[in-house]
This record gives sequence, C-alpha cells and structure tokens, in this order.
Amino acid sequence: MTESSKAQANSNEAASTLEAVYQSLTSEDDGRVCKDIPDSACRHQPKNVVTHVISLTSTKVADGLIDPKLILSWLMSALGASSFMIGLLVPIREAGALLPQLFTAGALRQMPQRKWAWAAGSFVQGACAAGMALSALFLEAKTAGWVILILLAILAVARSVCSVSYKDVLGKTVSKSMRGRTTGLAASIAAGAVIAYALLLSSGWLERQSLVIGGLLVAGALWIFASVIFASLAEEKGATEGGGNPLTVARENFSLLAKDKQLIRFISVRGLLIATALAPPFMVTLGGESTRGDSLEQSGMGNLLSGLGPLVLASALASLLSSYVWGHLSDRSSRRVLIYSGLFAALALALTAIFHWQDLLQQSIILPALLFILMIAYHGVRLGRSTHLVDMADADNRAAYTALSNTIIGLLLLAGAVFSVIAEYFGLRAVMVVMTAMCLLSSWIALGLNEVQKEVQSDESD
Repeated sequence: MTESSKAQANSNEAASTLEAVYQSLTSEDDGRVCKDIPDSACRHQPKNVVTHVISLTSTKVADGLIDPKLILSWLMSALGASSFMIGLLVPIREAGALLPQLFTAGALRQMPQRKWAWAAGSFVQGACAAGMALSALFLEAKTAGWVILILLAILAVARSVCSVSYKDVLGKTVSKSMRGRTTGLAASIAAGAVIAYALLLSSGWLERQSLVIGGLLVAGALWIFASVIFASLAEEKGATEGGGNPLTVARENFSLLAKDKQLIRFISVRGLLIATALAPPFMVTLGGESTRGDSLEQSGMGNLLSGLGPLVLASALASLLSSYVWGHLSDRSSRRVLIYSGLFAALALALTAIFHWQDLLQQSIILPALLFILMIAYHGVRLGRSTHLVDMADADNRAAYTALSNTIIGLLLLAGAVFSVIAEYFGLRAVMVVMTAMCLLSSWIALGLNEVQKEVQSDESD
C-alpha cells in the first residue's frame, strides 16, 4: 500500500470514528439536530460535537487536577505557606473569573470567530498550571506560595475569557438539541477521571506531593491540548456589533437594585453563601493543623498527605451524587434549595469548628465526611442560584440581572480575602464560626424569596 493510500485509509478511519461517536449521541434525536444553525454549520456538526467533547473533557479534568479549594490549598499547606496565603486562593480564583467579564465581553464581541479567544485562554491556563508545578518544585515555600497566587490570578482571567466566548461558540457550532448532551458527556467523563485521580491519591502507591505536582503538569498539558483541538472547530463568522461601554452598562445594571427588592434579597442570599466556596481551603488547613507536630518528619505530615485523596474523592462524589437531586428540586422550588443549602453548609462548618476544638479532625473519616456535606451544599447553591435567577427574571432583564449579580458576587469574593486576615489574627476556628453564621443568615433571608417556579407554572397555565 502506498503512503497516499495509507493516509487516505487513516483519514477514512478517523472520519468513521467521529461519525460513530456522533451517532451514539444522536441515536434518539429523529434527525432534528440542525434546525437552529445554518446548513454550513450543520455539515460540520459531527466533527464539531466531538471536538467540543474532547476539549471540554480535557479542561474539566484539568480543573479537577488543580482545584484551588482542595488541591492547591493542600499543596500550599504542605509547602508551609501561611493561612493568610491559603485563604486567598478561592477569592482570587472565583473573583478573577467573574470580574474581568465586565471588561472583556465587549472586546470579545468584536471578534467574528471567538474560538480563537477560547483557545488562547485555554493555552494561558495550561501555561499557568505548569508554572505552578515548577514553582512548587524549585522555589522556597513563601516565594512558591506568592508565585502560585500570581499564576492563579492570571489563570482566572484567562478562564473568564473562555467563559465569555464559549457560550457563543457553542451556539454557533452545535444545534440546541445537542448542546446539553455535548457538555453533559464531557462533565460525566471528567467526573470519572477526577474520581480515579482521587483514588490514586488515596492508594499510597505514589508519594503524594509528587503526585499532586505531577497532576498540575498534566493539567497544564490538558489545557494546551484542548487549545489546539478547539482551534480546529469549523466556526462561522458572527456578528461583531452590540458591545457597549462596560462601565456605562454596569452603572445601568446597578440601577436595577432600586427597582426590585427581590433582586436585592436574592443577591444578599447568594453573597452570604459564598462561604460554601471559600470554606474548603480553611477546612484543609484545619485538618493539617490537627496532624502537625514540631517537625515535618515527625509531624504526621503523612496523615495530612494521606488525607488529600479522601478529600478530593468526597468532593467529586458530592458533585456526582447531589447535582441531579438538587436540579430536580430546583425545578420545583429554587427558594427551598437555597434554604436547605445554607442549613447543610452551616451544619458542616459548625461541626468542623467543634471537632477541631475537641481535637477530633485527625480521625481519618471525619474531615472528608464534613467536606462531603459542605460540597453537597455548595452544589445546591450553584444549581439553586442559577435556576432562581433565570426563573425570577424575564427575557428583557435576564442578561442584566445575571451581569449585575456576577459583578457584585465577584466583588464580594474579592473581599473574601478578609477571612485570611481573620485566620491570621483570630485563628481558623473563628473563620468557621463566622461562615456558619453567614450560612444560617442566608437561609433566614431566603425565607423571604418568592416561589418563582409557582409563578412560572401559573404563567404557563394562563
């Protein structure tokens, strides 16, 4: 067989593999897969769907391998970074992914093909993850901690670029009937990979710190791989008009607060529930305090290390087991989901403080169990808040409500650095107590939210 014949055969085999994957996703669709995208995009949809699945799976696995709430907090704790520095991880990551969207959305709107923005953002995230691994390997504890924080800030901004551009690219390259299955398949595969990583961390087969640093390098490679793959999407050029001045738009959005008391109440609830996102690094550090002695070799650092796998596993399982239940309940009452999430989180945080006070966090099962409860609450918050916002708003103000809510929460997350100050001067247990109070207060305020799903059902019946 000639070289050209072999190349053609390989090309045909790759095409048939893509078609097989695509057919498995569309087997129950009755052919209604291309009614809301142009015919030119429809021709490329089998390849585009597989490209989205591969790219999204890679980035979601990478997200799990560097998770600031657990992986990076544990790594910085193991490197000897202070509680103040560890407490900055989640505020930097979360606020950095939200606030820049206010300024990047208009600029990205001017790009006819936004796949290049997503690809660039993914590449930068990969470079940052690799930089974190090298910092942990070659820099001293305090210096490594600051470099990791700076790289995380850059990674968060790059992530915001990907977030802004992705929805538009997905809408242009994949039909509406396929979008949920495409992103859902990627999320399911990634969840399985993260659970496998957690089991590997728990196994003791490899030295854990090396495994964590290796995970960062793999995350970097996955983001860069996703960048290259995503750039091959067949994306049609889109509209470039419509990007307003970000400060003017933000000022107009803030005026909505004076018109809608329910919006103020919702943002208050969501703002108090940022405790569910900010708490895990402090819990990890508390667990480390419970197992540390005077020196690294005699400290029980082995216990700290062996605890990472169960923590990551608890987080992954909480996502896998609770998301469907919360989603189902949110369709009936997102208000109740927010109330229950606040109560679950308050229980987990209060028990963390109590068990630390009683020197019981070093028990192998306790901290993972508490984190499991907290992460169930965290996923309830994520699903409840998004469902409530969509259902309380209408087509005319939904985008403005979303932008305003994200901007305020981004600012609050940035202000969440104050918990690092509390940890530094009053101790980690004080942080748990304050966050417990925040979650209880959120549930009390959520009692006054409207049952927006009943309103939606009433409108539909009319």
